Amino acid sequence: MIQLILGGARSGKSRYAEQLAIATHKPVLYIATATASDAEMAERIAHHQHQRPAEWQVRECSLDLIDALTEESPKNQTILVDCLTLWLNNQLFHFPKQDFASLFDALIKGIESSAAEIIFVANEVGLGIIPLGEISRTFVDEAGRLNQRLAQVADRVFFIAAGLPLQLKGAR
Repeated sequence: MIQLILGGARSGKSRYAEQLAIATHKPVLYIATATASDAEMAERIAHHQHQRPAEWQVRECSLDLIDALTEESPKNQTILVDCLTLWLNNQLFHFPKQDFASLFDALIKGIESSAAEIIFVANEVGLGIIPLGEISRTFVDEAGRLNQRLAQVADRVFFIAAGLPLQLKGAR
């Protein structure tokens, strides 16, 4: 099963995804995509680290998410990826001229026949005004495309607002 948890910053999406992972009663692999580029981000990462159960395995993948999913997906486990948006940000920072459609195709291909349950967390960044700068517009556009692609293949999709889940797709 593939699940996508969308929401804005501090909406409760990570907490909800963690609850879903616990409810699977399987071993959990937490794939972290964030990098501590400044003190505030380091604090955010520390907050997430303290929230996670100690028995969860953690794999840090700021760029190599597709390889990690390809390697881990055959295992009978739950994989929680937090978060796709930061992974995309890292991709855009390091490889700004890459073919993002092909990158997203590779991501989807890497999870299509997964034996693992995969829970993706992503920010919904398209609800605000259109950003002024080109790189910011590219980020918002690609994040929207990534979320749409993943929502197409996901079994369940949730939108989180104020800590409350709204199920957009899948059996309840």
